[in-house]
Amino acid sequence: MTTRIPVAVYAEDPVLRTGVTHQLRPRPEVQVLLSHETSRAAVALLVVDELDESSVRLLRRLQRSSSTRTGVVAGRFDQDALQVAVDCGVAAVVRRAEADQDRLVNAVVAVAKGEAVLPGDLLGTLLDHVGRLQRSVLDPDAPTLSTLTAREADMLRLVSEGFDTSEIAVKMSFSERTVKNVLHEVTTRLHLRNRAHAVGYVMRHGLI
Repeated sequence: MTTRIPVAVYAEDPVLRTGVTHQLRPRPEVQVLLSHETSRAAVALLVVDELDESSVRLLRRLQRSSSTRTGVVAGRFDQDALQVAVDCGVAAVVRRAEADQDRLVNAVVAVAKGEAVLPGDLLGTLLDHVGRLQRSVLDPDAPTLSTLTAREADMLRLVSEGFDTSEIAVKMSFSERTVKNVLHEVTTRLHLRNRAHAVGYVMRHGLI
């Protein structure tokens, strides 16, 4: 590339910031900006253990900057974090355990070109997420992730894996009565016949 890509590295943990900066600084493709130069960054890299409220606030602020595209280097990154990242306009995700120099630089270059970078397993998750969004647009009355509480979804996931009431109670540290009541509430609320019908319903709509 003829010009170096200006990169701003954000991390509350100075060790994480120093580590990524140390990886990027020797490479001719990028220019790591000082803290007072971040306004001219073409790419922003947020380095975190996991996405929390403060990092999401930063991502929202960066999203409002039309000239900066954002990537995340994270220690832990699950489906919920991916959905938040997509909503915040994140263009690249690199797991910290895989963040060697080449991978970081390649991610920065790709983001600067307007491309997206995701680990393979997260790409599949993202496609599922997009599919659910498309279905919700085509059918606004279809159930969404907010249809179920986290507890309800966890119980139905265990039912789908063949666990009975007593086993679910042990795994989730609830009484058997609580498990029965929660599952009864779901089937009643969604006008379903039984547990099997409930599991088929939520799986068909991508809720578990």
